[in-house]
Amino acid sequence: MKHVILASSLLLSFSSVASAQLTKLIAGYGSISSAQFPAWMAKESGIFRKNGLEVELVFFRGSTTAVMALLARETPISQVTGPPVVSASLRGADSVMIAGGYVLADYWLMSRSEIKTAEQLKGGSVAVSTFGGQSEFVARIALKKLGLTPGKDVTMVQIGAPPDRLTALLTGKVRAALLNPPDSFVGEKKGFYTLVQVSVPTQSTGVATTRRFIRENPDVVRKYVRSQIEAVHRIKIDRVAGMSVLVKYLGAQDKEILEKTYDDASNDRKLPPKQYPTLEGIKNILDPLAETDPKAKAAKPEDFVDMSFIGELDQSGYIDTLYKKR
Repeated sequence: MKHVILASSLLLSFSSVASAQLTKLIAGYGSISSAQFPAWMAKESGIFRKNGLEVELVFFRGSTTAVMALLARETPISQVTGPPVVSASLRGADSVMIAGGYVLADYWLMSRSEIKTAEQLKGGSVAVSTFGGQSEFVARIALKKLGLTPGKDVTMVQIGAPPDRLTALLTGKVRAALLNPPDSFVGEKKGFYTLVQVSVPTQSTGVATTRRFIRENPDVVRKYVRSQIEAVHRIKIDRVAGMSVLVKYLGAQDKEILEKTYDDASNDRKLPPKQYPTLEGIKNILDPLAETDPKAKAAKPEDFVDMSFIGELDQSGYIDTLYKKR
């Protein structure tokens, strides 16, 4: 018999499976890219189940949409980027990052082969995921590097996940698109031109929840964060399993692109073993917002994170023990 935790939904329930009690959980994620690697690995390798969770991963088109679902309690936990979490919190929501995931945004602003200068891009459109998400945040940085102003010199359009943005570029729907691995590698191979590459410390795709869910279900959050730590470790030590997971979720890949995607996604600089949310990265999200938003100007990066669950695992020595034999 199932025991429902949240009376208004079936987001969280207990069921007996193979004599172990698993907590059923719906977790959202906001892109089809290697940035979702830890959640995919935790699901496919059985790490979630080992930690007492039966997780259903649900895809949303963009982190902005995934955060909306999080705040509506459609999903209690989501793998999302920092910008929509920060923006929602500034508007009074209780969204919070609990694990850092990827702490470096690495995007390529790629154009059709005939467009090789900022001047040639003027008057055209640039594909991003959704407004308010990380791709828009990084696109603004990229365009600024080119001396272009969104809305004046170019139009940003919401296209969706990286594969959709790549398709829009292939079909000529847009003149340029902001892409990250593996789609940036695919675009390079297809002959698209890299106008600018942006690599900036930021709170990229990590684990978010709400402070309410933490209060009501701290043990579930603890299990999820432990699964995140273990999945990151598995990614770094098991290349074969890692590439198998990437193929399952990203589709069959050219071997060279698959290898490059795995190497990029398992890099310690992007995906640190200890998985603290990045305060430097959140500051980089806040700084441009602070130019027009007094609340952002007064906010501190610490306002948008809960480090306690990662801190428990770190201080216990568990994470260091995992990596002793790496």
